[in-house]
Amino acid sequence: MLLGLYDSKTYLKISEATFKLEDIYELEKETKHDVVAFTRTVGNTIGDEKKWIHYGLTSTDVVDSANALILREVNSHINNRINDLIETLKEKAIRYKDIPCIGRTHGIHAEVTSFGLKFLLWYEDLKRIQKVFLDAKDNIEVIKISGAVGNYAANTPKLEEEISKILNIKSANISTQVLQRDRHALYISSIALLGSELEKISTEIRHLSRTEVGEVSESFAKGQKGSSAMPHKKNPIASENISGLSRVLRGYVTTSFEDINLWHERDISHSSVERIILADATSLIDYMLNRINNVLKNLDVNVEKISSNIELTKGVVFSQHVLSLLIQKGMIRETAYDLIQKLAYDTIENNKEFKLIIIDNKEIMSYVTIEEIETVFSYKYLLRNVDSIYSKVLN
Repeated sequence: MLLGLYDSKTYLKISEATFKLEDIYELEKETKHDVVAFTRTVGNTIGDEKKWIHYGLTSTDVVDSANALILREVNSHINNRINDLIETLKEKAIRYKDIPCIGRTHGIHAEVTSFGLKFLLWYEDLKRIQKVFLDAKDNIEVIKISGAVGNYAANTPKLEEEISKILNIKSANISTQVLQRDRHALYISSIALLGSELEKISTEIRHLSRTEVGEVSESFAKGQKGSSAMPHKKNPIASENISGLSRVLRGYVTTSFEDINLWHERDISHSSVERIILADATSLIDYMLNRINNVLKNLDVNVEKISSNIELTKGVVFSQHVLSLLIQKGMIRETAYDLIQKLAYDTIENNKEFKLIIIDNKEIMSYVTIEEIETVFSYKYLLRNVDSIYSKVLN
């Protein structure tokens, strides 16, 4: 009707067409073609006006455009999940901002930091990754009604333009029989990137949940069981679950990139892949976002354990700041480094207090005062710039 090929009366009759899924499935056994089975099943429910169904189209005009519409709805839902998680991370970052904890590099105690910075980092990560997702979203929410090889030989660009307006969705400037699959590869990559960030969060939770660390634990419901054999177990199963699922998403990235390379104006090698990975990847990331958000909302944080863990190494985690102080006061860096390293190792090996060893060392104290030592051993000194980090991220 848009192009004047039939009148409004015919359009109304076409609009009354219906279908039953079982009829489509039965006909597809004969046609071996899903879209042909669909169009013929629909056509069988109306009269001669059925000749206009699928007129001037190819199957992928329907399939790619339908997928774009489906993904538009899916993407809105996923983005809402991302926003929910971002808000949870912001709330946790603010709540734990002033809680000192031990920072670890290579898995080894490094320096004191803010426990809230962990959540603030993830907050910033998610804001950045959300932009990647929204860019991929914009690329995938596109239709094409350009025909069998993309040159509008059986219809007209005007048809695509009008359908685009009716559906309120963009159309591709150029296509072949299909939308180009770099769009889909970028989209799956953005979902895998998001999944990898969720694994990053989950991995931190898993490490901090270890018996030897004990700083956090996933909420454990009444009646929940951690092991079929060991009644005492409380395992971080949700975080482990997310770590595993992120591997599935990353596997789909390789598959989606393989789909970019189609023969000439199109082959069908991508189709079977996308029937699995598009539905699976979007379903998985929705599940993962919801699950990690619930984990974080209900995360049990053991502030006392966080504090006691800082003291495990008897103060050697302040060594850099003693080093910097001595350099400021005139000691040669190499001399200061070697001296402090020796005293730090003595602290650990003989279970001493690092600050007391420093104060008892005449060479060091000839450069500094006790007040200066007390300052560099204070949490307030080490966390003095945390406010500025929060300001940069949140403002």
